Amino acid sequence: MRQLGMRRASLSASLKIGDRRGCCRTPEEEEVHIPFAQDSLVKQWSSMQNVTDRNQEKSKTPIQRNKYLLNINVGGKLFQISYKVAAQYPVTRLGKLAVYTDPMKKLQLCDDYSVQKNEYFFDRDPSIFHYIFHFYCSGVLWIMDEMCPSNFVEEIEYWGIHLKYSQRCCRILLEEKQDELSEYLKIQKELEAELEPLDSAEQFEGKFLGRFRKMIWNLIENPYSSVAAKIIAVLSSFFVLISIVGMTLSTVEEMKHKTGKMWMEQLEMICAIFFTSEYLMRLISSSSFKNFLRAAFNAVDLVAILPFYIQILFENLDEGDALYHEELHKVENVSKLGKVLKLIKLMRIFRILKLARHSTGLRAFGFTIRQCYQQVCCLFLFIAMGVFTFSALMHSVEHDVPGTNFTSIPDAWWWAAVSLSTVGYGDTVPDTVLGRMVAFACISFGIILNGMPISILYNKFSDYYAKLKAHENETSHSLKLSRRIRLKERVLRKLSECCRADPRYHH
Repeated sequence: MRQLGMRRASLSASLKIGDRRGCCRTPEEEEVHIPFAQDSLVKQWSSMQNVTDRNQEKSKTPIQRNKYLLNINVGGKLFQISYKVAAQYPVTRLGKLAVYTDPMKKLQLCDDYSVQKNEYFFDRDPSIFHYIFHFYCSGVLWIMDEMCPSNFVEEIEYWGIHLKYSQRCCRILLEEKQDELSEYLKIQKELEAELEPLDSAEQFEGKFLGRFRKMIWNLIENPYSSVAAKIIAVLSSFFVLISIVGMTLSTVEEMKHKTGKMWMEQLEMICAIFFTSEYLMRLISSSSFKNFLRAAFNAVDLVAILPFYIQILFENLDEGDALYHEELHKVENVSKLGKVLKLIKLMRIFRILKLARHSTGLRAFGFTIRQCYQQVCCLFLFIAMGVFTFSALMHSVEHDVPGTNFTSIPDAWWWAAVSLSTVGYGDTVPDTVLGRMVAFACISFGIILNGMPISILYNKFSDYYAKLKAHENETSHSLKLSRRIRLKERVLRKLSECCRADPRYHH
């Protein structure tokens, strides 16, 4: 009985009369058959087949080699390129493969070579090689938007193809994506450095009092390590706020009396003692004294406690001068010391920067300003240009008006700055029609100027804040999980000890 066959997958009528091998196949042959349209593109290959299937290869019909085609196997996919086409680009890897006659040089260009199939194997990305293959066929290197720019550039550098063969529009888009990617990676690296603590727990191993310093470091620098560390972080923020409130109340007239002044001085002393102990604990627990001094937060902590001790020093000098020197020049020196003392007291306002150590929002704001310093400087430049321009125009149209406040350009600077910020105090206003037109132009320029950087700064701030918050939540979650695991281990250990101590357990 005649065995049934299956029709071939091709729709082309390319059959010869009397030839059944091309038209009909058994079901087993049809399963392993690849349609002729894809036969040269997809082909599974491994160099180990040369060893395992050597006996089978001998029994098969020998492969007909085409001396005009270069068989390239890239990641398991077979491509055929004409020697003449590849030789048109002799600088490229495939061009050298087509030009070289020395077999050893050819083997240095590829990863493997199949002698039976005459295939050069390359362990590279076959999806990107489609564009390389198209380049040899058409002479134009096309770049798709969905491809990773770093991966694409790495692949074309491997194949020895320059970006100059691509279209200008594709090249511009690729360079823009590369710049965006490099900027993104740079910001990610800086964010990781921002989130990275100054020291790590591993740096205390093998050092003097390493275990004790590690315990202090976790207590001060890692609020999520324990309940006590979280309490210290809350106390630090609380004392900062109390110190700022005390400094503010000390300027009130009712608090300048003897009783109020005494209470404010005692409050300031308590805050200074807490800040000093906190700074000394950080100094003791630091693994590197040099890195400790270079850290920005530690510099803020030092500025927070220095005014208190400098104030005590200057007050002692002030009392000494008042008691033992009555000359006029000594009295003048005392008044100068009083002015310096007021300035030093004002430095206590920088204590509010200590909140940035435990505030994700303040850290994100500072990081945003550092990353957008070019845009911020450009904004200040535009403001300065607007102030100088509109103050000069206002002075030129208003200086002849009797009783005007625009007597000079520097006198008009304040009006221009207030108008550009769209605040408009109304303390200085133009009187002429031309002056009002200049004022309208100044206010319009200020509205445009104020609206420019808001979207940029806000988008970057929200992005950085989200990343910092995500890292903070991840850190707290991992620490909570590790504490739970340690708690379970302690409970199991205690239960096992109790079971071993119970006499009924032994019976």
